Amino acid sequence: MILRVLQRLNPDPAAVCGSSWCRILSTCSRVLQQRTGPGSGSGRVGMNVFNREMKRRQKDWSSSLTDWGQYDYLREEVGSHVADRVYDVARTFPLALDISGGRSYIAEHLSKDIVERLFLTDISEKSLKQRRQSEIPTKCILADEEFLPFKENTFDLVVSSMSLHWINDLPGALRQIHQVLKPDGVFIGAMAGGETLYELRCSLQLAETEREGGFSPHVSPYTAVTDLGNLLGQAGFSMLTVDIDEVQVHYPGIMEVMRDLQGMGESNCAWNRRSMLHRDTILAAAAIYKEMYGAEDGSVPATFDILYMIGWKPHESQAKPAKRGSATVSFGDLSKISQPTNTDKT
Repeated sequence: MILRVLQRLNPDPAAVCGSSWCRILSTCSRVLQQRTGPGSGSGRVGMNVFNREMKRRQKDWSSSLTDWGQYDYLREEVGSHVADRVYDVARTFPLALDISGGRSYIAEHLSKDIVERLFLTDISEKSLKQRRQSEIPTKCILADEEFLPFKENTFDLVVSSMSLHWINDLPGALRQIHQVLKPDGVFIGAMAGGETLYELRCSLQLAETEREGGFSPHVSPYTAVTDLGNLLGQAGFSMLTVDIDEVQVHYPGIMEVMRDLQGMGESNCAWNRRSMLHRDTILAAAAIYKEMYGAEDGSVPATFDILYMIGWKPHESQAKPAKRGSATVSFGDLSKISQPTNTDKT
């Protein structure tokens, strides 16, 4: 409700995104998050799995590291692939939005011939200050991707890379993206999903069960690729494309996996997470990890399933499926087609 009032007072995105307005919007988002935490009697519609304030602190801590750049390898890889999909659309976008773009992993691969102006949002102010320079005129906005402070039908393109898997209400977030897009606008995004970090999850669960008689979640839940298309369709998108890419990174051991996840700002922030791990449990998990998944050279793999999605906001100019019953050829007739003779081939 607060966000809707602010949007009515400032319908222009450039006006809404002034520094003072952005701080108000960010504060409103945090207040709403605190009110919908565990034990709240008036939580938002849908599941409340993640502590968004904790995620902001994790990203701030990651940005405060002196060597933060060495943890960007996965985001750089995924950001470049999202940019490739933007180029595949083969059109110019006057105004684009990068949701939770942080250090601008997508825009650095794009040119101003493709995107003329860009709005870059993130919940971490420190991440925005470390954004990489690009030739695209960019406006940085401190905003929570769960509460987009933009007017309806504003953007020609919305992109997002490696942030939507931390959203509590993913269907609601997709509806907001659909809302801020102009008709015939396109959303191109990437998020972790499927069996991401299954090696780490299994090793920790087995070690904790053996040493402590039970386990608690240490890796956040992820969206399955089979569900993503349905969520996009329910949000109102058309002409959907969903595909999955498996990225496997090798590390010396489990401690290096966990250190890099923390450096990326990708540590678990679920409300039901366990804050501490016993030393014996960690040692047991390290041994299980190497035994079950270790390579011949002594390294251990960490698998990231990256879900890529493309969805269009409907417009009358878009191609539409043919009417039911308008086909002139039946699939049953395919078996009656004879093989070409040698004369036909010539």
